[in-house]
Amino acid sequence: MIITVGILTISDKGWRGERADESGKAVRELISRLDSRVERYEIVPDEMDIISRKLKEWADEGTIDVIITTGGTGLSQRDVTPEATLAILDKVVPGIAEAMRARTLEKTPMAMLSRATAGLRKKCLIINLPGSPKAVRECLEVALPAISHAVEIIKGVVTEHAIKS
Repeated sequence: MIITVGILTISDKGWRGERADESGKAVRELISRLDSRVERYEIVPDEMDIISRKLKEWADEGTIDVIITTGGTGLSQRDVTPEATLAILDKVVPGIAEAMRARTLEKTPMAMLSRATAGLRKKCLIINLPGSPKAVRECLEVALPAISHAVEIIKGVVTEHAIKS
């Protein structure tokens, strides 16, 4: 099963063309480890309504299985990605963000400052990642092994789970 992906970079400077999108590039590189195809890619400014609208648009189309955002998960005034994401989710999937923070906390105490979230809108999994390419790689490495299985569950391909003894 091919997983269709949308990459949404949230960056004022990237949107204005003042910075290359190295984080989006890192997402693209890592997600290619899965049997996946990037269907959507865009850079938007750190504006809650724009982020929410784009997430809704992509998720509601029904053609994107996973949207990965990068940027806007920190503590600055302009960091609103988690709020924009939570505003449109049907279900929160806290384990993804918890696992990313727990694992990356082993590398840097700054991981505890991440406000990234993850969840479901309709049949689309949405995962927030930080904005730095290094943090994108470290966090997505943690989430990557669960993404295919999550998509299979969401699409109804997997309806029962093996009981391990």
